[in-house]
Amino acid sequence: MNYKIVFFDVDGTLINYEDGCVEESTKQAIDLLKNKGIHLVAATGRPLSMCCELEELGIETFITANGAYVKHHDLVLHKTPIAKEIVQNVEAFAMEQQHSLTFFTEQLAMNSIQSPAALHAMQETLSLGDFPVINEKITNEEVFLMCLYTDEQGEKRYVSQFPNILWQRWHPYIVNVLQQDVSKSIAVQAVLDYFNIDSKNAIAFGDGDNDMDMLELVGLGIAMGNGSLALKNVADFVTKKSTEGGIDFALRQLQII
Repeated sequence: MNYKIVFFDVDGTLINYEDGCVEESTKQAIDLLKNKGIHLVAATGRPLSMCCELEELGIETFITANGAYVKHHDLVLHKTPIAKEIVQNVEAFAMEQQHSLTFFTEQLAMNSIQSPAALHAMQETLSLGDFPVINEKITNEEVFLMCLYTDEQGEKRYVSQFPNILWQRWHPYIVNVLQQDVSKSIAVQAVLDYFNIDSKNAIAFGDGDNDMDMLELVGLGIAMGNGSLALKNVADFVTKKSTEGGIDFALRQLQII
């Protein structure tokens, strides 16, 4: 198969889930892919501002905010902003409930509720050492994703208050807040359309349940050894863990590089 593009999930895939670093074997594999003229895309839940390390690897296309904002160099290929009224109303309710709420633009910001439990969840999922900047004028900007930090009991109050908003729990203490459905696969298709590449000529690597639709869309879906069981069940190939050079191993085993 003549593969022309590779989509990489970031945390737990491109980036080692134990120490937050990129394995040397992964860097070398990416160089080999670039030398073959294969497009490289990061597909992440992070905001664009937290992808600088990946730019240094030579990645030029970024699917961010779990698919809500896609950028190739300075060109926006796809975006799904949340209505300002929804941002304002959810922000006000979160302040009432004393829950942390983060906002994804190209940057990452939050409300003024800095709970220790929220910081712990941010450390687990985004490797953050401290809270993001507080932005009290967030409604002046385009917001592509909000993350609410609460348990399932707290979430129920929001679902009752805002029944027309999508609430997607992906962590014991984090819920995605969306106006309409976003996914990595929708964003992947936008990238494929831009480059005029058929999905069968695409490869995707991932480790989490939110990567399932992406792996199912492309011609070759690869699950990391540290990935979820559900993801492994839909993958075409299961490689080693991100701590064991899983990306390099898969690309060599499958004779891509």
